[in-house]
Amino acid sequence: MTTRSITDRLGGLAFGGDYNPEQWDEPVWQEDDELMRRARVNLATVGVFSWALLEPEEGRFDFAWLDAHIERLHANGVAVDLATPTASPPPWFTLAHPDALPVTPQGARLTHGSRDTYCLTAPAYRRAARRIASVLAQRYGDHPALALWHVHNEYGTLCHCDHTAAAFRVWLRARHGSLDALNEAWGTAFWSQHYTSWEQVLPPRASQWHKNPGQALDFRRFWSAEIVAAHREQRDAIRAHSDRPVTTNLMLPAYQNVDLWALAGELDVVTSDQYPAAPGLDAAAGVAAHADRTRSLGGGRPWLLMEQGTNTVYDGDRILGKEPGEIMRHSLGHIARGSEGALFFQWRQSRAGAESWHSAMVPHAGPDSRIFREVTQLGEAVARLGELAGSTVTASVAVLDSPDAWWALGVDGLPSSRLGDYHGELVRAHRALWDAGCTVDFARPEHELARYRLVVAPALFLLSDEGAESLRRFVDGGGTLLVQHASGYVDDRMHARLGGYPAAPLREALGMRVEEYRPLREDERIVLSDGSQGTVWSELLRTEGAETLAAYTHGMLTGGPALTRHRFGSGHGWYLSTRLDDVGYAALVGRLLAEAGVEPQVPDLPPGVEAVTRRSPDGRSWRVLLNHTAEPVPLPEAAHDLLTDAPVRVLPAGGCAVLRGH
Repeated sequence: MTTRSITDRLGGLAFGGDYNPEQWDEPVWQEDDELMRRARVNLATVGVFSWALLEPEEGRFDFAWLDAHIERLHANGVAVDLATPTASPPPWFTLAHPDALPVTPQGARLTHGSRDTYCLTAPAYRRAARRIASVLAQRYGDHPALALWHVHNEYGTLCHCDHTAAAFRVWLRARHGSLDALNEAWGTAFWSQHYTSWEQVLPPRASQWHKNPGQALDFRRFWSAEIVAAHREQRDAIRAHSDRPVTTNLMLPAYQNVDLWALAGELDVVTSDQYPAAPGLDAAAGVAAHADRTRSLGGGRPWLLMEQGTNTVYDGDRILGKEPGEIMRHSLGHIARGSEGALFFQWRQSRAGAESWHSAMVPHAGPDSRIFREVTQLGEAVARLGELAGSTVTASVAVLDSPDAWWALGVDGLPSSRLGDYHGELVRAHRALWDAGCTVDFARPEHELARYRLVVAPALFLLSDEGAESLRRFVDGGGTLLVQHASGYVDDRMHARLGGYPAAPLREALGMRVEEYRPLREDERIVLSDGSQGTVWSELLRTEGAETLAAYTHGMLTGGPALTRHRFGSGHGWYLSTRLDDVGYAALVGRLLAEAGVEPQVPDLPPGVEAVTRRSPDGRSWRVLLNHTAEPVPLPEAAHDLLTDAPVRVLPAGGCAVLRGH
């Protein structure tokens, strides 16, 4: 089952969002019907947080209200993405099963009163989740309004309770086989941590000082496997009664408590939620990174943007608004990179509750507002783009994305806490490529990489033997690889690589080894021989065939290589031993793209103007252009714009165009 079955059912791309009619009354429902028609809404996500109403007492269900709303939506031409409400258990559940409440690493048991207040390993919770998923599927599995099943919401909540400890031990037995193997993997000979019975093994709870790195890494892997298993249980309960596609909305990047590659592999269609973390051009670049990553998680298949905010930009402890036109540009930015539509959280802004100030398609001000007018304009635009359904995007550049490497940078005792911003390094690499006009995939190190010309590895502190061999093979086969500082220092057990970093097969491809790491002070900047500047980290390198392209110019590393390149097989392996400033990093990425023969899809576009091409299996293509600047941009040639159904020669300031046949 794929997204195409959804778009076939909808007759085009999806447009709409989370709908919570239980928060309102009949006059509002009547207005919703009219406003949804006006905005061209064709898909509504229903029931995400409705467990308390659907099952007011354990085992007693009330579907009358949901029946009425699904029938109303169907009569209004709106299909349903029906959710299982398991992200928010009702109060009766937590009173009946207090052992299913989550426990913090410090041992505090949380109480009901917010969302996500459950322990995923608690048997009572898993039974209740399967039960309500099954009952919903039995009732609505073949309903003509149903287009998609939506399991849970943004999986990721952690717990450290005794249920978790028991489940962790079961997982560890399956992974390691014996206590001897576990002790070896975790290096328990250090600090007298040797285990002599399984009952002694616990989750990484609060402790006197540093936690065992192997234990911390394995706990993250275990919890990810538990999330995948919990999703699979609900999915299978639904599939027993329904043939509609099943998904869960991935939260990128905040909830890095799950291997998104593994969870995405269980989905009929990959869906995700995206909220910008900075305003302006940074928000546009964030949209692109999110969309490229979601498409990559789905193996290049079409995917669906499940949530975004109409007027939500997170900026530290503030929530900023979007500028005029950004609702359109951000939504089309996702569609450009393969999304089969644009959905929002939520349809109508709540008047009460914890997310009263979360923006919505219909704001508190009502339909006579800038937000709703822009929503309506977007709905009309999405309706014109139905022919893009089923097409997707290809890229010749990849950024490596490893959950193990992310989790490894979160353990205690690393030489510098500034290594820990794994997501920041992924986004930085993507941003430099986005600024250069490139469409980008994300890939795991262990993936087959031969289809790419350039691969960037920004923060691979942990690298498995399989991953190291994959990168060696990529370079040998003709690829250009950039490996950045502090990569390949540990194997997949968190054991330090001996004989120099990184892993031996990768050292061969790079023609060098790291002999010594030297973290920099908070405000320290070092100048390299090519004039670029480094921060955060430096390394003493020994070249073993590589040429030095830039050297350190002061301190004990003076004259030593900082940036190297090695001809290996038919390709080149580059190594960067410090974190370059933005200007230097952008220049390096430009050199790499030139060496790899990668050019932007539309040459000579000014900074802040995107061009992305979607292609269909039958050979058709469309180019999406997004102008994030305040200046009009002439196009190389006139072309027909699907958004205006007219020729376009100039892309207006802040404007968008979708050109057929490019």
